[in-house]
Amino acid sequence: MGEVTADTDRAAWIASLRRTPQQARSRARLARVLEAAERILVEEGVESLTTTRIAAEARVSVGSLYQYLPDRGAIIEALAAGYFAKLEAAMDALVEAAAAEHWEDPVGVLIDAYAEIYRTEHGFRALWFGSGLTERTRAADREHKRRMADGVRRVLLALRVAEDDDTLPRVCHAAVLAADALAQEAFRRDTEGDTALLEEAKILLRGYLTDIAARYNGS
Repeated sequence: MGEVTADTDRAAWIASLRRTPQQARSRARLARVLEAAERILVEEGVESLTTTRIAAEARVSVGSLYQYLPDRGAIIEALAAGYFAKLEAAMDALVEAAAAEHWEDPVGVLIDAYAEIYRTEHGFRALWFGSGLTERTRAADREHKRRMADGVRRVLLALRVAEDDDTLPRVCHAAVLAADALAQEAFRRDTEGDTALLEEAKILLRGYLTDIAARYNGS
């Protein structure tokens, strides 16, 4: 899978803002602010994400923060956008890999790849398992899951498991929703991911993939 770097997060953070800084210096300062916010999120929890605390950590004035991040909700939304971007970039890399490689176990490849992101993205877990998600973030998450489902659709097409028709987006969306629910529960139980539950997720989704393949092969 291709490399997904912190630059992905930074670009998404900036793009998510209701007001976007135009100057490179302002964008760099804002990225530094959001990096500080992520450190606070991981180390102290979502309750500590206040503009005053973040400004102190990033060594900027509260006034400069208010221009782009007026409250905790805006901070949470910007951080979430970075995590969504990283997950979607990882999916794009998997689509490319699926087109170039032969996967004996597509479900295993996909779940293992995303479990690794859950393990390493401590901020993502802290945000999602906390209590501070805004309605705007939840709406963005719903759209994010649809984009992830489209990535799964592209993987299945690259592997020639399915044909592209009107039902495939719905099928892939259902698979993503099931996988996401199981992955979240696995990482709520264990910060490294409950291995047994992740294996059960693979068994469940392999069965679903077999059913999908049968539908399109006319079995």
